[in-house]
Amino acid sequence: MNTAMKARSAAAIRQLALFVVLAGLLLFPAPANALAAATATVAFGPLAQLHAHPDANGTPVLRSLESLRDLDDQSWQLVGYREGPPGGLLRLRIVGYPGKVRLDHPTPLLVRSGRYHWELEDVTLASSQLAADNRSAAAEFDLAPLLAELSQDRPLRMRLPGVFTELPVPPFVVAEWRNLSARPS
Repeated sequence: MNTAMKARSAAAIRQLALFVVLAGLLLFPAPANALAAATATVAFGPLAQLHAHPDANGTPVLRSLESLRDLDDQSWQLVGYREGPPGGLLRLRIVGYPGKVRLDHPTPLLVRSGRYHWELEDVTLASSQLAADNRSAAAEFDLAPLLAELSQDRPLRMRLPGVFTELPVPPFVVAEWRNLSARPS
């Protein structure tokens, strides 16, 4: 093999290697903010956040807000929250789209994870705001019994009879809820 052929062969190999690297970058792009994504995943999972704000009366509220889809592909907002300082009431509010769903009260929320089962009490009518809302698109449940028994961030399956048969809740959402009880507002 003469030197001219060796040079052409080496140039072809370099071009092929460059093509493979560029194709890999196009097919598998890096996240725009890899450090922030990694930090969010370590803290509470992907895109998970707890928000602190005062309510209408000035009481501090710490909340977790997530939108999830049930197995029938209907969207639901899940708002886990605590009013007041650590140790305050823990609630889970499930909100559907007004006009699309009507929630009857009281209806307990059935939760399972593996062999564990919980029945969360419907406390919707204890909230004057929700009790007066004639759209009936929201329900509120006592989250404390569930969180008291969870020692891990387990995936959950929720069922609200007459409303949805199964709503999967990923572990990062459970991690947010578990952080509600002790985290300062």
